[in-house]
Amino acid sequence: KAGVLYQILEDEKYANYVRDMLFQYEAMYKDLPLHPKTRSYARGKLFWQCLNDSNWLVYVSQAYDAIYDYLSAEERQRLEDNLFRPFADHISVNSPQFFNRIHNHRTWGNAAVGMIGLVMDDEELIKRALYGIPFEEIDAAAKDDDGGFIFDKDGRAGFLANLDEPFSPDGYFTEGPYYHRYAMYPFLVFAQGLHNAKPELDIFSQKDGVLLKAVDALLNLSDADGEFFSLNDGQKGMSYQTASLVSAVNIAYLVGGEDPRLLGVAEEQGQVLLDDAGIAVALGIRDGRAQPFDKRSVNLSDGPDGSQGGLAVLRQGDEDLTLVFKYGAQGLSHGHYDKLSFSLFEKGDEVLQDYGLVRFVNIEQKGGGNYLKENRTWAKQTVAHNTLVQNETSHFSGKYEIGSQHHSELHFYDDTNSNVQVVSATESNAYPGTEMRRTVALIRDESFEKPFMLDILKVKSDKANQYDLPFYFLGQVMQVNFDYEAPATLSPLGDKNGYQHLYVEGKGEPSAENTQFLWMDNRKFYSLTSAAKASDEVLFTRIGANDPEFNLRRDAALMIRRKDTKDTVFASVVEAHGSYSPVSELALNTHSNISGLDVVHDDNRFTAVLITEVNDEASLFIVSNKDASNSSKHRLKVGNKTYRWKGPYLYTDK
Repeated sequence: KAGVLYQILEDEKYANYVRDMLFQYEAMYKDLPLHPKTRSYARGKLFWQCLNDSNWLVYVSQAYDAIYDYLSAEERQRLEDNLFRPFADHISVNSPQFFNRIHNHRTWGNAAVGMIGLVMDDEELIKRALYGIPFEEIDAAAKDDDGGFIFDKDGRAGFLANLDEPFSPDGYFTEGPYYHRYAMYPFLVFAQGLHNAKPELDIFSQKDGVLLKAVDALLNLSDADGEFFSLNDGQKGMSYQTASLVSAVNIAYLVGGEDPRLLGVAEEQGQVLLDDAGIAVALGIRDGRAQPFDKRSVNLSDGPDGSQGGLAVLRQGDEDLTLVFKYGAQGLSHGHYDKLSFSLFEKGDEVLQDYGLVRFVNIEQKGGGNYLKENRTWAKQTVAHNTLVQNETSHFSGKYEIGSQHHSELHFYDDTNSNVQVVSATESNAYPGTEMRRTVALIRDESFEKPFMLDILKVKSDKANQYDLPFYFLGQVMQVNFDYEAPATLSPLGDKNGYQHLYVEGKGEPSAENTQFLWMDNRKFYSLTSAAKASDEVLFTRIGANDPEFNLRRDAALMIRRKDTKDTVFASVVEAHGSYSPVSELALNTHSNISGLDVVHDDNRFTAVLITEVNDEASLFIVSNKDASNSSKHRLKVGNKTYRWKGPYLYTDK
């Protein structure tokens, strides 16, 4: 910032401030040992990890660039010989397990070395940043240090490979939006430097313009309030108000064809960069060119070539209901074991939540602000998510080396009907011998006050298992239609795989062919109606067992447990309805509109679910389990009526 102010104001006090600070670092750096904290796989010198050292160099290289001509040739030589070149060497050739890693960490390292190389006009550093450290130049011990994360699948490393490997062709960043946000700053600021200094690289056209697509994808991965969905190790509340997204929006607007939707985001951000990108955005807003960034339903592929599943976001109306459905790859080291999981939002408020990370970022009292052990024992485990758990064991046995080899497969995605938006995907590797297919739909029906979500989870296995399906809700329980007992003493539900962190607050069984659960949150009402079997158990659970340091939130879930079962279908509807006013003290439309939910047909070809309303009107949803082609014609007899349709699903009046 001081360098920028010197460039704008031409006031030497800012240049002197930068110069004097840099020489204080220059005086100390040659004698600095590794940082004494040993918890990082790659220790820095100024900071406890090379990641933080790289953050420092990304910003300091810009400061150095801003005052470069103010310094004498002798001063520049001293800084480069004693500070910048040794610094760049430490985070690259001396730390290859960090610098050549497929990870957001590597983005910062590549950008740091490349940006200081651009300022110094050092072709060796620039080449190192772009192409990584050659395998033969890496010490054998370092090659084994990080479990094989040194190169991408084609044996490449460096910034250019880092554009290919973590990003899908749609711009989705496999670690999830929280780390996408974190990596976008070094990706774009280094790219802008390359755009200016080495236009022959045509950096913003690499991988069919993936960096610009990535900005669009990231903005689409936010709720109605601009907060990013907390997939994988994602912290709740992080939004596109963060400084890294101000930079991303400004740079993408300048180099990406001046998309007026980005001006709408910039208006909400309320600030711009003090550079050519920022002035372009400011002038665009001044001249009235801003348009809203209209977030619609989107299906983003995952994996370098887009073949490793993906992430679907279904939106009804103006974010009246938003469904986030995860069916992608592992997500590198920040990934969770949660195939076919989902979260649900109403107008930006979580209805059914994804836990995110167990970390109090930059809060010293909680593990120094680092990840806590419960991130591994709870948040990454499958039972922490709204998806199926088999035999109280996490997907892929909770092992990264297994999970990273597999991904879910898209069955179909269809948002062509604004009233019925559907995504369906299959997971065949999370539990050997078991196939899970989940079809989720957001439906707007004039019989309902608000849109509702239909969830059909079909399970096929080669042996009998216990299946647990939790729904993590927020708010206050209002009513249930089944009997349950609350234990006098709270006990954990299990002893491992996340179950050790769940207290059992109530246990019951269905008293009808449906279980129905109503709750209230943010003065709005919600209902979960599920097709039941007589042998089902219904559990009220709450996070917090075996957590003596209070690192976990005390959130609750309703869990459906189905024992000794091979093949089965879990069918549920989540409704948003009603409201409560503390001023008028009136509660409106507090009850579910559904009187029955039944799986009326299920075989290898089709699954059909009947939704019956309290007024006895009914609708039928049929999904094709085999042929998901949009052009295929289907026919199915349900009861005494035959249904004919074209495409992968049918939603119709009974």
